[in-house]
Amino acid sequence: MIDLSSAASAFAADHASGRTLVLPTSWDVWSASLVEQAGFSGATIGSHPVANSLGYEDGEQIDVDTYFGLVKCITAAVGIPVSVDVESGYGLDARELASRVMEAGAVGMNVEDTVHSQGGRIRDRDEHADYIAAIRQACDEAGVDVVINGRTDALVHGTAAFADPIAEAVARVAALEAAGARAVYPVKLPDAEAVSRLVAAVSVPVNVTADPRTGSPAGGLRDLTELGVRRVTFGPLWQAALGDTSSDWLGSWKG
Repeated sequence: MIDLSSAASAFAADHASGRTLVLPTSWDVWSASLVEQAGFSGATIGSHPVANSLGYEDGEQIDVDTYFGLVKCITAAVGIPVSVDVESGYGLDARELASRVMEAGAVGMNVEDTVHSQGGRIRDRDEHADYIAAIRQACDEAGVDVVINGRTDALVHGTAAFADPIAEAVARVAALEAAGARAVYPVKLPDAEAVSRLVAAVSVPVNVTADPRTGSPAGGLRDLTELGVRRVTFGPLWQAALGDTSSDWLGSWKG
């Protein structure tokens, strides 16, 4: 495990560098170690691949103590900064969530606006921004420059919730940046035009999910970089790629 304050400062500096950061999404010590061995400057932990690996559905179905125990195992095993997906916060208030993340050795966190413990509702725009602001304050008071990646699921909820989901995503990421997020994560961006619109809405990095095999709907790494995307993660897609490859290998041995 690395020094938390130093790692957080380095991770925050990476996000402010203007470079496009690729932070492969891990789910256990083995996968996080592969990320480090491959030379990446940081790793992410995804709730979805963690849930897959432990036999749960995604959406805060894992006991919070079990989840943060796993995070602590991962951060203790690698020497690069680690950011953890905390979904909507596991029902914790902002100060406790910040404390749990830092105690587990993570220096970044994804926080989304779909509240799984309350029937999957989406937080109001100001409600989510206020939660992010309170987490930012708690981390700052602890002297750790945790990189909060403010996620919005406006496009996931779509027209069932918003007349113009893209416009809502734009408004939400701007509010999250103002609240202290060091990056923003509007998931399910459908194409390059949508990516460009979100990138133009903020000055902090926009996170895009990519498949390590096929890229994103807006293209591969070069395309995303040209669009101004400055943070790329894999969600559950690296794990899925390994699963597909392993199934092919194993299938050849069935006899």
